[in-house]
Formats: sequence, structure tokens, C-alpha cells
Amino acid sequence: MAKRLLLLILLRPLFLAILLLAVTVTESEAYSTTTPFQRHKPEKHTHLHFYFHDVISGDKPTAIRVTKPTVTNSSAVSSFGVVVIADNLLTEGPDRTSKEVGRGQGMYASTDMNALTFTMVFNLVFTEGEFNGSTVAMYGRNSVMLEVREMPIIGGTGAFRFARGYAQAKNYKLDGLDAVVEYNVFILH
Repeated sequence: MAKRLLLLILLRPLFLAILLLAVTVTESEAYSTTTPFQRHKPEKHTHLHFYFHDVISGDKPTAIRVTKPTVTNSSAVSSFGVVVIADNLLTEGPDRTSKEVGRGQGMYASTDMNALTFTMVFNLVFTEGEFNGSTVAMYGRNSVMLEVREMPIIGGTGAFRFARGYAQAKNYKLDGLDAVVEYNVFILH
């Protein structure tokens, strides 16, 4: 009995410390919380149609090569390893003087050793109309010699918050390294 009493006296501070720690932990603020997501408005489907002007040549390029690999591969067709940063004009029509609807800001890199194929990482930044100030994030593979290419839409901001969908790109005009690309973008948001 005396041993039990001595054991309780010795263990009591340890028990109180554990109890205090447990209370402290349960009362602290959580790092994150997860709640069920409920949309307060019905989902919209938006189709955007515009032209993307990728200008590499001339005095005022909108796309600039920032790196070229020091070791080239055997395929001059692919330009494997080249990285380009761009701030390209988006217009209503195919002519560069058409009404501006936004900018295509991002980068693309040649990621195929055998064909002219880019990995595209772009924000489509809208500067006109009902989507002024909103953006759409596009990320995907662009095999530029195919007639129509499809890239995923992986997010957005403003009117396109929680966006998902796809973009279809089709070459409209190629002039040396410069290109006008027709885009049809289908977005759920």
C-alpha cells in the first residue's frame, strides 16, 4: 500500500503534465480546415474564341528565347531544350490590329527530341469585356505541326475561379518563326 501511495505521488506530476499538454493541443488553432464545398451558383459553360500572336522576329518581339541547350541533339526539327518566354497579344480577329481582348503570358519549352512539340505554361489574361481582369491557366503539350492541338485548362481567377476545360489551337498563319494561332477555349466555371 505504501508503495502504491509513493508511486501515485511520484506519477501525479507526470500525469498532470500530460493532461495539461493534451488540453493545450486540443485548444490550439488548427493549421488547416476542410469543409464540404457547396457551389452557390450554377456552373457556367463559356466558349472563348480569339487569335494568339506569337512574334519572335522584328524590332518588337512578344516571345523571346531565353535559353538554348549547349549540346544540340541530332534533330534540327525539334529544337529540343529551347525555352521561350512570351507576352503575346490576344485579339478578336486574325489581324494584329484587331481589337485586343487580352494577353497570353507564360512560357513554352521544346520537350520532344523528334518533333516540334512544346510544353505550354500560359495564363490567358483578359483585358476587355465581361472577363476583363480574369485569367485562365493553360498547361499542356502542343505538337505545333498537327492541324488541331488540345491543351487542358487547369484553373483561373476572377470570373474563371475553379475553371476547368480545354483549349483547341489551330495554326492560322505561319510567317517564318512568327505565328498567328486560332484558339477555341471551352471552360466550365
